[in-house]
Amino acid sequence: MDDDRLDEAFLALADPVRRAIVARLSTGSATVNELAEPFDITKQAVSRHIAVLERSGLVTRSRDAQRRPVHLDAQALERLTAWIDRYRLQAEAAYRRLDAVLAASQPAASERTTKEEK
Repeated sequence: MDDDRLDEAFLALADPVRRAIVARLSTGSATVNELAEPFDITKQAVSRHIAVLERSGLVTRSRDAQRRPVHLDAQALERLTAWIDRYRLQAEAAYRRLDAVLAASQPAASERTTKEEK
């Protein structure tokens, strides 16, 4: 995923309404009317949120007769997850190395007990 697309996706997900829309779409496609139901904002505002998600590549729209359902692009979410996982795995490896260094510098439990008893 290129940096511009990544920036757009994270920017889109920075808004709680858009995150809620993504969460709702994770259960299946929906129309703007269906997506607008739980929010106390206008359908036009929801449409603008969907447009931001669409520009970021996280959702797509299709035409089904008079319906224009919105669909979550699972592959786009997978690309975001892969980007996050790469850095999570690096951080975990660094913590494991630190744990190993700290464990090597600590006396064994039996040595501590013996020293404490003296």
